[in-house]
Amino acid sequence: MRLRTQVLLLQLSVIAVSLGVGFGVVIAGADDRSRDEYAQRALAIAQSVAADRDTISEVAASDGSTPDVSALVNGPIQRQAAAVRERTGALFVVVANGDGIRLSHPDPAEVGKHVSTDPRTALSGQPDITTDRGTLGESVRAKVPVVDDGRVVGLVSVGVSTTDLAAATRRSVGTTVVIALVALAVGAVGSILLARRWRRLTLGLEPYELAELVRDQGAVLHAMADGVLAVDAAGIVRVINDKARQLLEITVDVGTHVEALGLSDRIRAVLQIPTHEPVAATVGDRIVLVSSHRVDVDGRDLGVVASIIDRTDVEELTREIDSIGAMSTALRAQRHETANRLHVLAGLLGRGHVDEARTYLAELTGGAGHVGLDGLENVQEPHLAAFLDAKASHARERGVVLSLGDQTWVRGSLTDPITVTTVVGNLVDNAIDAASSESRRPGEAGTRPRVEVDLITEGDELLVTVADSGPGIRFDEPSVIFADGVTTKDAPSVPGGRGMGLALSRQLARRSGGDIIVVDPGGDRRTDTENRWGGVVIVARMPGVFEGSEASR
Repeated sequence: MRLRTQVLLLQLSVIAVSLGVGFGVVIAGADDRSRDEYAQRALAIAQSVAADRDTISEVAASDGSTPDVSALVNGPIQRQAAAVRERTGALFVVVANGDGIRLSHPDPAEVGKHVSTDPRTALSGQPDITTDRGTLGESVRAKVPVVDDGRVVGLVSVGVSTTDLAAATRRSVGTTVVIALVALAVGAVGSILLARRWRRLTLGLEPYELAELVRDQGAVLHAMADGVLAVDAAGIVRVINDKARQLLEITVDVGTHVEALGLSDRIRAVLQIPTHEPVAATVGDRIVLVSSHRVDVDGRDLGVVASIIDRTDVEELTREIDSIGAMSTALRAQRHETANRLHVLAGLLGRGHVDEARTYLAELTGGAGHVGLDGLENVQEPHLAAFLDAKASHARERGVVLSLGDQTWVRGSLTDPITVTTVVGNLVDNAIDAASSESRRPGEAGTRPRVEVDLITEGDELLVTVADSGPGIRFDEPSVIFADGVTTKDAPSVPGGRGMGLALSRQLARRSGGDIIVVDPGGDRRTDTENRWGGVVIVARMPGVFEGSEASR
C-alpha cells in the first residue's frame, strides 16, 4: 500500500474517532443540558408570576381562609395562569396559598385541592427545582415562594413535561449527528486533496524513492571532479560538494550565508551576476575557473548554481611548456651561433690560414663568460641559472634585451624551485611583454627594449627586482595589477581570461612570508630618478626559499 493511501486512511480514521468521541460526549450530556435548560426556563416563568402584584394580592387574600372553588375556577389567578401557560408552552402553572391549596391548575377539577408534591421548601422561602410526577405526569418543575411584605403567603409552581424534554434531546442529537457527518465529509475531501497535492509535490514518488534519489544525487554530486556551489535567492548556501570545499577552501556548513564563506570579490561577483563564460580567480595557491547560471522554475527564482574547475595543473603545465619552449629556442640560437662559427673556422682552414684559425678558435674557447646572458656566472643556483638563460633566449626572439643587474649574486640551493621560478617567470614575462609593446617608452640607454633583473640572496631570503623599458602602469592605483583578472592584454582563447600571473605570484610570495610591490609605476608617472629604463620597477621578496648555509654572499 502506497504511503499516500496509508496517510489518507490514517487521517480519515483520526477524524472518525475524534468525531465519535465528541459525539459521545455531546450525547451523554445532551439530556442533562436540556433538563437544566428547561428547569431554568421554568424557574424564570415561576419567578415572573410570583413577582406580579396582582398575583401577590390575590394569594395574600386567600391565605388562611377556605377558598371558594367556583370563584377560583373563574377567578383572575386561574386566567392569568392559563395565559402564562399559553404564552410559554409550560405543562402547568400552579399558584397555591400558604396552606398548599391550589388557586389555579390546568385541570379545573384540581383547583382547591392540596398540591400533589411537597411544597415545604418553597413555603420556607427558598426556590425548589425538581423532577417529579404529579397529576399531569412527570415533569421538570420549579417552585418559588410568593412574598408579601417579607412574609411568604404562597407559591408558584411551573412545570415542563419530560416528553418535551426528550423531544428536545432528540433534536439536539440529530443536529449533532448532521454536524458530525458534515465534518467527516469535509475531512475526507480535505484528506483526498492533501494526498493529491502531496503526489504533485513529490512528482509521484514514494518517500523511499525520494530518499534513494537524494542518496544517489548526493553520491554523484560529491564524486564530481568539478566543484558545485548552489546559493538560493536569499544568499543562503544550499548545496556544496566536497570538490568545491577543497577548491574554495570552505569549511562552513550548508545553510550559511554566502558572505560568511570568505570568497574573493571576483568569485562573489560571479555569484551575484551569473555568467556562462568561465572567470579565473586565485584561491590560495590555486587558480580556479568559476562560471554560474541562474535557476528559474515555474517563474520562481531559486538562486544561482556555480561550477568551479581547478586550472592550477593546467597553469603549471603551461609554465613547464613555456620553459621547454624557451630552452628549445635557446638551443636553436646556440646551434645557429655555433654553426656560424664553424663556418668561419672551416673557411679559414680551407684557405690555409692556419694561424688565423688557431687564434679564432682560442678566442672562442678561451673566454670565461657565458655567451648567452651576461652576468649569469653570478647565479650559481642551477634552477635559476637555466631558467634565466632560457628567458634570455625568449627575450631575444621578442626583440628584447634581457640583462642581469650589477647587484646580482645568488649562491646556494632552492628549497622550493617551482614557487621561485613561478614568481620570477611571471615578473620577467610581464616585463618582456611590456618592453616589447608598441606603446613602450624608450629609456635613456637607447631605443632597444630592455628588461633588467637583479637577484640578491641574503641568508635564506631571495630579493628580486625587475625593471623594463615599457610604457609603465596606466592604472590610477598601481597595486591593482595584482588583482584577479586585471590585465592589459587580450587573450580570448585563454579559458577564464588572463590577468592571473601577478595575482598568483603575489599570493605565493605572501604564503612564504614575503610580498611583491610596485616600486615605480614608470611612464608618465615615473617617480624614481634612478629608474634608467623608464618603465615599471617591481620588487619581490621571498624569505625561506634558500638553504641558509650556502645562500649568503
